[in-house]
Amino acid sequence: MNFAMWKKALNVIPDVSKEEWDRLDVISKWLISTRAAVLVMTFISASLAGLFAWRDGAFNFGAWLALVFGLIMAHASNNIFNDYTDFVRGVDKDNYYRNIYGTQPLANGLMTKRQHLTYFAVTGLLALAAGLYLIFVNSNDPLIWILLASGAFFVLFYTWPLKYIALGEVAVLLVWGPLMIGGGYYVLAHQWNWNVVLACLPYALGVTTVIFGKHIDKLDKDKVKRIHTLPVVIGEKASRFTVLAMMVIPYFLTIYLIAIKFFTPVMAIVFLAIPQFLRVYPVFLKPKPETQPEGQPGWPLYFVGYAFYNNRKFGMLFMIGLLLDILLRLLPFTQNFWR
Repeated sequence: MNFAMWKKALNVIPDVSKEEWDRLDVISKWLISTRAAVLVMTFISASLAGLFAWRDGAFNFGAWLALVFGLIMAHASNNIFNDYTDFVRGVDKDNYYRNIYGTQPLANGLMTKRQHLTYFAVTGLLALAAGLYLIFVNSNDPLIWILLASGAFFVLFYTWPLKYIALGEVAVLLVWGPLMIGGGYYVLAHQWNWNVVLACLPYALGVTTVIFGKHIDKLDKDKVKRIHTLPVVIGEKASRFTVLAMMVIPYFLTIYLIAIKFFTPVMAIVFLAIPQFLRVYPVFLKPKPETQPEGQPGWPLYFVGYAFYNNRKFGMLFMIGLLLDILLRLLPFTQNFWR
């Protein structure tokens, strides 16, 4: 077991040679193949669904664990399938963007197509098993079948055709917000709550900035490959300012949700993420540099990294704030005030 590689793969996308790859254990290979460093975004979405359910007295630890596991496996299987789809469609040829910043097991010849599909099948079946378990414990609820089918749709069709027709970014917003958090809440609480859907948007918008940042980074290469992501369609400058808007809107949504007493004022803790935002926003005011800035890690990754760290800071504070919000509501002298 290569625990050092596990830790590395959970923080970055490692760059490994064929010789290094052959020495790795299967878990390390799986973590690299699934781009495990980004799976933390899904864990936060699942955690938020659980916290909203706990706040409403509907938390079940076993069901929540199945939800977390299923969503992470679904995200992982989507990442594997994305790489396979792009590879067989020829997108990864000619030193495509993804081949530069980290190891792509299939494109780099570290795995065969059959091995890659095996990873996808096993991971996808684990996600499906978790989903079927949640359907079983919820008495075969038809809405959960719909949520499961919706998740499967996005897993299979995000890369093609959704990403190719400027719907990939919209899909990310829907999946990491209403589907994962709103749907996860429904699975645990057995009821749909539109306020929860609204309250999930501050975090979901942050996740969307990450995929936006990545698509801005590779806009020129996607244009050549005729991959019409939203940044390709609306242009680089409009995309940069769209990202900035999506970074600012969550603060206003949080203020609104505090004002209508859906949140307690303790949720204002998210404003501690503003210093991180102030470090990020100047980057998005200018086009991506032609050459790697001195000290810039992960090049040619650029905007995506800044968006990722901004979202991680806001997301962690949002989750902590929601936990404190729940604990505050449990105090006897505050219960009537926040109803």
